[in-house]
Amino acid sequence: MKHLRCCLFAALAFGAPIAWGADVKVIANPSVGASSVSSEELKGVFLATKSSLNDGSHVEPVLQKSGAVHEEFLKIYVGKTESALETYYRSLVFTGKGSMPKTFSSDAEVAAYVEKTKGAIGYVAAASATGSAKVLEVK
Repeated sequence: MKHLRCCLFAALAFGAPIAWGADVKVIANPSVGASSVSSEELKGVFLATKSSLNDGSHVEPVLQKSGAVHEEFLKIYVGKTESALETYYRSLVFTGKGSMPKTFSSDAEVAAYVEKTKGAIGYVAAASATGSAKVLEVK
């Protein structure tokens, strides 16, 4: 842990870029007009507090069921663990304020759904093929 803190300090002190989320890419259906999204906007979409992006595009979040990419996405962009997010969504459903998002088992399933579903936004491993789904830059 001490070594990690030293490396992080050195990277920040000498201006080296830190690639948070480098193993995850955010994808959207081509109907989504935006080419980039802020991390706060992304968090709002996946916590069901936003149903559209700043450009006015209506979006529907799509989650993976589990795995390293899912855990990294939640940690970096949503700020919740898998169990905390499940509890959060269950409370939305219980109070009538939301519904459970679509979930899929693999990058290929997420990409296929996002590719064909208007407004869908999801995430896959950085190396995954996305078909005609567009990759959004997260700022």
